[in-house]
Amino acid sequence: MAARRVAVCASLAAARPLPLGGRRRLSPVPRSALSGAAMEPAPRWLAGLRFDNRALRALPVETPPAGPEGASTTPRLVPGACFTRVRPTPLRQPRLVALSEPALALLGLGAPPAPEAEAEAALFFSGNALLPGAEPAAHCYCGHQFGQFAGQLGDGAAMYLGEVCTAAGERWELQLKGAGPTPFSRQADGRKVLRSSIREFLCSEAMFHLGVPTTRAGACVTSESTVARDVFYDGNPKYEKCTVVLRIASTFIRFGSFEIFKSADEHTGRAGPSVGRNDIRVQLLDYVISSFYPEIQAAHASDNVQRNAAFFREVTRRTARMVAEWQCVGFCHGVLNTDNMSILGLTIDYGPFGFLDRYDPDHVCNASDNTGRYTYSKQPEVCKWNLRKLAEALQPELPLELGEAILAEEFDAEFQRHYLQKMRRKLGLVRVELEEDGVLVSKLLQTMHLTACVPGADFTNTFYLLSSFLVDPESPGLAEFLARLMEQCASLEELRQAFRPQMDPRQLSMMLMLAQSNPQLFALMGTRAGIARELERVEQQSQLEQLSAAELQSRNQDHWATWLQAYRARLDKDLEGAGDAAAWQAERVRVMRASNPKYVLRNYMAQNAIEAAERGDFSEASTCLTLWSAGGGHGFDSSHPHTPPGSAGTEATGDPLPLRGRGCHRARGHGADWRAAFLQQQASALGSRTVCDVIIVMASACSTPLEFPEAPVCC
Repeated sequence: MAARRVAVCASLAAARPLPLGGRRRLSPVPRSALSGAAMEPAPRWLAGLRFDNRALRALPVETPPAGPEGASTTPRLVPGACFTRVRPTPLRQPRLVALSEPALALLGLGAPPAPEAEAEAALFFSGNALLPGAEPAAHCYCGHQFGQFAGQLGDGAAMYLGEVCTAAGERWELQLKGAGPTPFSRQADGRKVLRSSIREFLCSEAMFHLGVPTTRAGACVTSESTVARDVFYDGNPKYEKCTVVLRIASTFIRFGSFEIFKSADEHTGRAGPSVGRNDIRVQLLDYVISSFYPEIQAAHASDNVQRNAAFFREVTRRTARMVAEWQCVGFCHGVLNTDNMSILGLTIDYGPFGFLDRYDPDHVCNASDNTGRYTYSKQPEVCKWNLRKLAEALQPELPLELGEAILAEEFDAEFQRHYLQKMRRKLGLVRVELEEDGVLVSKLLQTMHLTACVPGADFTNTFYLLSSFLVDPESPGLAEFLARLMEQCASLEELRQAFRPQMDPRQLSMMLMLAQSNPQLFALMGTRAGIARELERVEQQSQLEQLSAAELQSRNQDHWATWLQAYRARLDKDLEGAGDAAAWQAERVRVMRASNPKYVLRNYMAQNAIEAAERGDFSEASTCLTLWSAGGGHGFDSSHPHTPPGSAGTEATGDPLPLRGRGCHRARGHGADWRAAFLQQQASALGSRTVCDVIIVMASACSTPLEFPEAPVCC
């Protein structure tokens, strides 16, 4: 079978057959017509990459409009096409930050044979030169962002390079993220900066080594070109280095790819650019299913409705398993819009992501998510909501009632099955599966939550510690084990710091008055969730002031002792029937160590790598890669400096760190932090002392809802 796949891939590259189903695509544009450049330099290390760009043959490609240089990247709607031809914008003095050898091995590439190869990688993976056979293009898609249909979005900062066929018979799409403007860039510049690129590069590879389905990152290339970014929206932009990430996946087609056919949305009034083009929807379905779900195509070749139903069923299952994996490693995506959901069930588009430090089910890693739509605990629910939007987008090729029935039947069941399967392994339950295991897991998370109020004990380290829990009830090590668990809980001082009120009492009082007197204006500010959290802080702070450190320690010990008693009883049931208790214990520890990572991409690790890279030292990024690729991602992370609860990505003052990844979704106006910055500027202009003052001034002068300027570009 493998030999047959190799032969097929080789013949495709040589023969370049007609599009799927004999459909005719729009005429291609020669590369020279886009670039006007001389012949590309010849690669050496990368010369073995063989491109066969099937997507551009199978799907309609827009011919860029004629005009002066740069016309092909002019922001515009791209109707009747899935791609448009583009060209990367060169960078000044591209320089390699890091390569992921495991990711590049997918393409059949070994380690760079010499320093000259690193310069070659910087040249071609920055987009400054094109590999033979590469055909850069930008993909057109739409999306529901924060629950609202946003219309055409597309690859505003990413470019399809082409598809590499390997000797193993595999096909991998290459994509450059941050390579310059495209017709989908809107008011942005199509660039990414060093800090966000390092985060995406490291997290893509960390997730792979954690066993989570993900797109890959093969290279990170920075440069001396710069763009201005206002990280905190405080009116103090700074210049940052333009950086490009080489991304690798079977395909980057996403749920939003099927939303380009959507008619005008009843809430936003926006429509996709290809309304009424069901012929292209059919083409896209044919391409995706035959290319990436060939077993489904073969099983239902004569019945398209059943084929499409089987396809949607499999996408539903893969998505459910993917988000179950996220929940088990404490990963928070941050911006789960439909345009950030892979049609293959891969984690895609790493923007404002984060991993849980201390356990907090309501953790929000995206500073723009003022309503908490994408909190850690809501991720399964949001993925299911996005799947429903995909089902709507597949109409009429998949009847909606059939899609909804599949979703209701499959998602929750598959999520729970996979989640419990993973959690059993994390807890070392290796022999027996019991229905009450779900209750045990829920009570563990509740205990982690309670032992430090909100949020609780360290998520990653607590799971690993449990592998050293001794089953024998007479074991003299129980007190020592309980003491180690207590180290994962927040101290009283940490709790008081975490729940310190972040608003001036006068501000809070005025906002509450505004909520009562002018609910419409209050809702417009998008601060309801923030005020609720502030009131919670005030209440928690009051309770903590009445609590002593000894009382907190005693309470935490009681919670953990109760859960450990239930855990020990469950382990006893797992041990029953095992012929050799020592062998069972060894297997349990082995499974737990393999299932509970030592290293996830903590914020401090990413920030260390970013700060070093900004000084020209790229070794920290390589060190992070080594931790995961060398199998060091499992074990206890005793080096983790425990930050106060709620501070993952946020200083104790509440000020967000740069590494929170405020990404391009902000530039599309789907966040409210920029509104706060706007009000701060207005407050300064009016001489007001607080944001609340300017709100009142503006409210008194307006008989209609306040209007805010377009959000700025920030990443």
